[in-house]
Order: sequence, then structure tokens, then C-alpha cells
Amino acid sequence: MSEIDRIDRALIRALRRNARMTNVALAAEVGLSPSACLRRVQMLEDAGVIRGYTALVSGPGAENRHVVIVRISLARQTEDILNAFEAEVLKHPEIRQCYLMTGEEDYLLHLEAESPGDYERIHKEILSRLPGVTRINSSFAIRSVI
Repeated sequence: MSEIDRIDRALIRALRRNARMTNVALAAEVGLSPSACLRRVQMLEDAGVIRGYTALVSGPGAENRHVVIVRISLARQTEDILNAFEAEVLKHPEIRQCYLMTGEEDYLLHLEAESPGDYERIHKEILSRLPGVTRINSSFAIRSVI
């Protein structure tokens, strides 16, 4: 795929707001015919620009869950340690997102806990046992803005 243009950016913005909108509605929003819109979205998917779709889930008690942002420092950034860390992170559904970072910390994690006590359990049983971890720095979110 060549460079992302204005229409591709409009498609991505619209899909971020509502990935379940129909192709006809998406096409109308960005000013394309339905067939051209479908072709563009398929090209974005094939190029890996759109890597997938997800559902944001809430349910009983979801509004009471605590979002915790965790910054992790590793002993070293060797391929073995990075691979072991990432493989272990994938085993824990409490960890919603994981990013390899530049800067002072090596990874940034987004996780959800039922309570501060639940986070203490996650910290002791999961985070502190991840391979290569030397420092864990956590922050609780006050509220979501977007």
C-alpha cells in the first residue's frame, strides 16, 4: 500500500468511532461509493493499517473496575528477556494492553482490577513474577476522558 491519504484517514477515524457501521454508512460519511469504500477498507486491512476490530465490553460491575497504568523496567533488553516477558504477558487477561516503549521504562501496561486489593493480588501474583522485571511503577486512573 502506498501512503495513507485524506480519505484513508477519514475511514480510520470513522471506524474508530464505530467499527460496526455499515459499509454504506461509512461510504456516505467519507464521500465514496460503497464499492470504493469497501475496496479502501480491504486495502487498509491487507496492509496491516487496520489490524483488527474489537468490542469494548461493560457489564455488571464494569463501571466499578479500576484502570491501572503500569510502567515496567526490565533488567536488560535482550531478545530472550523481551520474548519471555511478552509471552508471559499474553497469558494474563487482566492485562488489557502492553506496549514496548522508548524512554525510561521498557513496557507500558494497561490493566483492570476490581479493587485496590485485587490490584495488590495482580501485583504480587503476576507483575512481580514477569520475567526480567526490576521495577514496577503503577498509577490508578481517576476517570476516562475519551
